[in-house]
Amino acid sequence: MPGLENTDLSRQPRTRRVRTSAKTVLIGTALVLPNLILLLVFTYRPLIDNIRLSFYNWNIASTRPATFIGLDNYIEWATKPESWQIVWQTLIFTVFAVFGSMVLGLVLALLLDKPLKGRKAVRSLVFAPYVISGAAIGVAFQFVFDPGYGLIQDLLGKIGLASPAFYTSPGWAMFMVTATYIWKNLGYTFVIYLAALQGLRKDLDEAAEIDRTPRARKFWRVTLPQLRPTTFFLSITVLLNSLQVFDIINVMTAGGPLGTSTTTLVYQVYQETFVNSRAGYGAAVATIMFLAVLVITVVQVRMQEKNNDR
Repeated sequence: MPGLENTDLSRQPRTRRVRTSAKTVLIGTALVLPNLILLLVFTYRPLIDNIRLSFYNWNIASTRPATFIGLDNYIEWATKPESWQIVWQTLIFTVFAVFGSMVLGLVLALLLDKPLKGRKAVRSLVFAPYVISGAAIGVAFQFVFDPGYGLIQDLLGKIGLASPAFYTSPGWAMFMVTATYIWKNLGYTFVIYLAALQGLRKDLDEAAEIDRTPRARKFWRVTLPQLRPTTFFLSITVLLNSLQVFDIINVMTAGGPLGTSTTTLVYQVYQETFVNSRAGYGAAVATIMFLAVLVITVVQVRMQEKNNDR
């Protein structure tokens, strides 16, 4: 019957859509599942094990089994004045590292986005330190900051000035490791900002040029607002990276001088776990650091969402 034939024909596209949808789901699951398994095995499982270990007292240099002590590791950490000093040092290092990396990266990107001779070579030189290991850069910068024969000492000596006490003054030591990290990480922020600048809307720039808008105003009113998503992305990634800096600090200062003047939370995790053999206490510090990073990231995401809604 004509009516039935039309009904059957009308159902065929829907059946095909269902089959296509099921096939897409199967393919998507097959592609995602291996990554999900790796994420569970190498990220979430260690995270859960670390949190569980933080409630135990376990000396990794001893044959004695771990003993459950509840929140004692957290209470001990919170009641130590040294812990809050390390938190303050971590905050100082992170703020200056993030701010310095992003500002200098943006400045270099603005300069090298112009048609200059040799800009490709300069771009490669700026990015090169990012792919070098932090330990190697730390060793190299030891010669730069060395008070006896370092590059800075030599340059300042030629104009009659003494080199700062980078290895004996807590303030200068923190400046030294922060500057070294900024130099290493500069290539990353530079490349991301450069890619963002090359993707900006040209019509807005042309309109600003037609209106003869001053360069400074053009940057603040036209360029910078378009870079807001990139800046948000970099603020999170550089923040997370700076909180995990270990190699530069370990090579250049080993957490010193004068005790723990350049020790950050991640370096405290290393010292407590592998130097003092207190794996449970180190796990507690790592958990505190994880929770702090989680809160900061959530706050940043919420702030970005509010800005996008405006």
